[in-house]
Amino acid sequence: MHVPSQKLGVGLLLNPALPQFVESHPDAFDYLELIPDREWADRGVKITPRYSFLDKSLDFLLRARERKPMLCHSIGLSIGSAAIFDTGHVDQLRWLHERLAFAWHSDHLSFSRLPDALAAAEGGEMHTAIALPVPYDQEVLELIAGRVARIRALIDCPFLLENNVYYAETPDQEMSEPEFLNRLCQDSGCGILLDLHNLHVNARNHGVSVESFLRDLDLRTVVELHLAGGDELLGFYTDSHAGPVAEPVWDLLAETLRAAPWIRGVTFEFHESSYPLLKIDGIAAELKRARRIWERYC
Repeated sequence: MHVPSQKLGVGLLLNPALPQFVESHPDAFDYLELIPDREWADRGVKITPRYSFLDKSLDFLLRARERKPMLCHSIGLSIGSAAIFDTGHVDQLRWLHERLAFAWHSDHLSFSRLPDALAAAEGGEMHTAIALPVPYDQEVLELIAGRVARIRALIDCPFLLENNVYYAETPDQEMSEPEFLNRLCQDSGCGILLDLHNLHVNARNHGVSVESFLRDLDLRTVVELHLAGGDELLGFYTDSHAGPVAEPVWDLLAETLRAAPWIRGVTFEFHESSYPLLKIDGIAAELKRARRIWERYC
């Protein structure tokens, strides 16, 4: 695994509510992370040009990149889809990397795209609207490791995969999640984006042992951490990115930073619908708290 040499510090995941904060509080964060799929319109594989950036989006990103390092966190790769691997999407990420020079880029260890039998002749597909977890077995491991190798060959910066949240357990798994992640990193050369809130959600909903997970995961593979909050819905605790960071996640942050030697960044993420709850002062307070813990251990 290629580990970025520079420790970036504490960063912020961009959303539509943040341009004013980014402009007015540049000292509150060390880097920005963008979700590229939210910055462009994808008109489909048969349309040329396929991608078009939303109004002024690319201009804002280029200006922001002049001031701060930038990371890329995709949601559209669907690396775990058995029948779909969108090389056009990878090419678009490479195009963006050539302009913004990401320190690293990442996506989710999940799938969200499936062939649509009703539109198969036209190459149609269905989107699940949520990132679904992959089975932890040898066949999926080999599939994803091969795709990671292709991504790393096309985009010249480190690639990470994020541990997924799930609301229904997959029965009869061949491997535990930490074992699967360890073998994937070993076989493919990718690193891990460890989303601490995802881990907290799975612990609350399914009784996953956080202590066992962190003990069994090879923490030398972890390059980035995500922090977020959630809320209750229909008897589940959800990864809704609602408001401030969940209090138990702060304890996980300290524990993980103390044990993981190669972490290069800690990113706060919230959904823009929570901006009225947080506002500028709340965002700054979350980043300040993350920085205090970062500086204590890094």
